Amino acid sequence: MSKINLLDCTLRDGGYVNDWHFGREAIFNIGKKIVLAGIEYFEIGFVRECDYDEDYSLFDGNESVRKMITPKNPGTHYVGMIDMGRPIPLEKLGKRTEDGFDVFRVIFKKSKIQEAYDYIQKLQKLGYEVFAQAVGTDNYSDSEFIDLIKQFNALPISAFYIVDSFGLIKKKDFVRLAQIADHNLREDIMLGYHSHNNMQQAMGNASAFTEMHLHRDIILDACVFGMGRGAGNLNLELFAEYMNENFDKQYRIEPMLEIIDEYLNDIYREHFWGYSLPLYLSAANGCHPNYAIYFASKGTLTVKSYNEILKSIPKEDKALYNKDKAEKIYKEYQENYVDDRESVEQLEKELAGRQILLIGPGKSLEEQKDLVQAFIQKEKPVVIGLNFIPTEVSCDYVFVCHMRRYKNVVNQPVKKIITSNLREAKEYDHMLNFASYSCQEPAIMENSGLMCLHFLMHMGIAKVSIAGLDGYDITNRGNYVNSGLEYDFTAEQLQERNELIAKEISALQEKMEIDFLTDSIYKR
Repeated sequence: MSKINLLDCTLRDGGYVNDWHFGREAIFNIGKKIVLAGIEYFEIGFVRECDYDEDYSLFDGNESVRKMITPKNPGTHYVGMIDMGRPIPLEKLGKRTEDGFDVFRVIFKKSKIQEAYDYIQKLQKLGYEVFAQAVGTDNYSDSEFIDLIKQFNALPISAFYIVDSFGLIKKKDFVRLAQIADHNLREDIMLGYHSHNNMQQAMGNASAFTEMHLHRDIILDACVFGMGRGAGNLNLELFAEYMNENFDKQYRIEPMLEIIDEYLNDIYREHFWGYSLPLYLSAANGCHPNYAIYFASKGTLTVKSYNEILKSIPKEDKALYNKDKAEKIYKEYQENYVDDRESVEQLEKELAGRQILLIGPGKSLEEQKDLVQAFIQKEKPVVIGLNFIPTEVSCDYVFVCHMRRYKNVVNQPVKKIITSNLREAKEYDHMLNFASYSCQEPAIMENSGLMCLHFLMHMGIAKVSIAGLDGYDITNRGNYVNSGLEYDFTAEQLQERNELIAKEISALQEKMEIDFLTDSIYKR
């Protein structure tokens, strides 16, 4: 029977989760444990031009990787990945040495086929084994795929891969691709499979691959704990167990569990990966998963909205993610224009000459409720809740610009002012055009407090009082009065949002008086 090999790519593909910042000790010890587990191929990271830092699994050649893999195990192949989108100059690699990389995997998009072919030719002359990997294999027609295979058959490559870049290849389609490759690939070349798990197909496809009993060696990629951005990858520990049970392999599972316990659990708690509806929908719509990750980071879209916005991406743009393009698509979706002149005129009549009090969901609303109640009793303001209805005070209106928040208030007996991005909303008193009051900065464009302030300024309101707009607490995530309103951003994202909101409020204060009744990081 032909040989089945496993390749661990935890430090490389898993590195997308934590920006490859594992730490020197983790990088070194994960490699040792992968060797102890008996995995045939160990991919230690990307190889590219960079300022090498031993705490990152990014390398600039043999010199930097040497200290992380010495002493090498003679039964293990030590692998680095080179992306043709940013290939490292070959003169920086030099010839293969006994204490450096054994194998390079060269990944390339359709637009880089010839560059990859030429690069691999030169790379092999330096003595390295090379695996060729066509990104987004399912985007090739059958004839294009066959032509690609035949082209690379002319090179002395060791493996050719089917790469499911978006995690959307179903079993029947994978088996077809594998059969085409097996039929056309030179017989001495291994056939490989690199999966992503957006549609939870990795385990099924990988097991089907082994059960095809091809007359050639095969190789499958996996990550310990399934570590990988978004929905993650094939779980190495699970598939190794499957191989032990079905193909009499002798992989040791304990070292993989130790990697999870000692190094990956902490990363997982901070940077979750695994099944998610947005990533499933990105795969179902044939989109690069980074679109789903970007839209999910907004925290404002319902499942239906995810599907709508992903479907709206032009076909030619779906495979190649671009942040500027994603921002434009998101903004256009949110800017679902409505003519709100009638609503604005009605609200001007209802709010004219009145004190205005905006209520945010910060803990200060609860902690300083006596101060807020005293203000309400004395000034008798119009009270507007921001994306929620507080229990501490009675609201006249609720201003809502998030569909998720709308669902929490839709049945409450309060007048509802909503923005036009809430496409699914059926019950409301006033709808405002989203684009007229949103911020220009993408990270805060749908912030309810800022949008409401912009709207009030548009109506000529000269003074606004605010309670409960505390700002994002970087150290304590539970600072909302309602447990359903917590946020899930990194410390860096929270800091950025705080700075952007403070800057926007400062600009608004040049045009209107904003008085913070309760404690807030935005007070000046």
